[in-house]
Amino acid sequence: EALMSVEDVKRAVISSEIEKKLSEWASSIKAFLKKYDDDKYFAIFKEGELKKLEENRFDILDKIRETGEEMKVLLTLSIGVGAEADDFLTLNEYASSALDLALGRGGDQAVLKRGDKIYFYGGRTQAVEKRTRVKARVIAHALRELIKESSTIFIMGHNFMDFDSLGAAIGMYRACADLGKKAYIILDKSNVAIDELVKKIKATDGYQDLFIKSLEVKNMIDENSLLIVVDTHRPSYLSYPEIVELIDRIVVIDHHRRGKEFIDKALLVYLEPYASSASELVTEILQYIVEKINLKPIEAEALLAGIAVDTKNFTFRTGSRTFEAASFLRKKGADTTSVKQLFQNDLASYIIKATIVKNAEILDNGIAIAISPPAANNLIIAQAADELLTIKGVKASFVLLQRGEDVAISGRSMGDVNVQIILEKLGGGGHLTVAGAQVKKPMEEVLNELKQAIKEYFEEEGEDR
Repeated sequence: EALMSVEDVKRAVISSEIEKKLSEWASSIKAFLKKYDDDKYFAIFKEGELKKLEENRFDILDKIRETGEEMKVLLTLSIGVGAEADDFLTLNEYASSALDLALGRGGDQAVLKRGDKIYFYGGRTQAVEKRTRVKARVIAHALRELIKESSTIFIMGHNFMDFDSLGAAIGMYRACADLGKKAYIILDKSNVAIDELVKKIKATDGYQDLFIKSLEVKNMIDENSLLIVVDTHRPSYLSYPEIVELIDRIVVIDHHRRGKEFIDKALLVYLEPYASSASELVTEILQYIVEKINLKPIEAEALLAGIAVDTKNFTFRTGSRTFEAASFLRKKGADTTSVKQLFQNDLASYIIKATIVKNAEILDNGIAIAISPPAANNLIIAQAADELLTIKGVKASFVLLQRGEDVAISGRSMGDVNVQIILEKLGGGGHLTVAGAQVKKPMEEVLNELKQAIKEYFEEEGEDR
């Protein structure tokens, strides 16, 4: 894909250099290497050589990236490896699923599936924005057919919904409505982060029965029901995880890098880590799902709020497609002043945020860690994590909140530190600059695990360099 915009002569030179590097790599591990498509290769090597690759942390990833830098073109390699299987067919299945996982996480990494265990190497760079809308159009057309064939549609985001999750859900509701189908958003309990927007939507004509509780769903499901999951791909992150077992027809729309846990039975998956937000992906889908979408101003504002929150007001993870989506929503009546008002804090929340920042511990490696007061919420700790990045010398920040039996962690980075890799060690996920986790352990234990994960990250970073 990176070579599509390159002149023919230069493309041939780059392709030759890539093949040379891969051939040298294959020889170094005594591997059989076969090219079977323009940008696809198949390799077979012994288990002993795999151990060497793990020790070197698949340094071929760096060599290909460096080759691209030398030739002033962005090149990345994605590798899927299967090991510890009884036959070649199973090995191939392992390798294929590992490659899907590597690509689903944004590429530029190796994924090793060793039996039931999965190991990740690389993936420390930002996912690259794609340059084509073809996939969005294909997904929109496939989704349109699924919606048209459905009886009732249920839309659900992750637990403790935020603006992006709610905005994407509202956008999907509009798609269903314009296709003449009844859709509901499953929301058991609102939270302080989205309260204002939820109240605003409920007060608008036509949305009175939009939100339903999970207890109501069971009696409404039939064999033609459709579940659209937005802003997550992990069943355990849903507010009603059991729904995945109750409904056979499922669609997943998400922008987070793919983790080990996944809704495997989904009929249609739109997982794009390059995107700023689920709201951006849904906004693109809306432009293709019907000839002219009848998007209401309140719906456009919900989607714009989702994009604004996940990009920190178009500062992080913002590509040309993000601005195009925002422009489309503005044309559909989204009021930027109204969106900004949704993010305003009351005085009490502002004081809590200031307290979190004041009490933060800044480690020698430029990592800020803070424990928030019990009165905080997800929105406040996310804002506090953002605020900590404005302190000189802070490269990344983590804010922890005790929430019942769980500890919520909000991680943010300026881009030099991959907070996703750190929080994956605690069962979380996200992106290079924005990540989160929910850990069912005491605060002190979680804090120690976080510090250990940070230590391991920098040790591995030193090895990679």
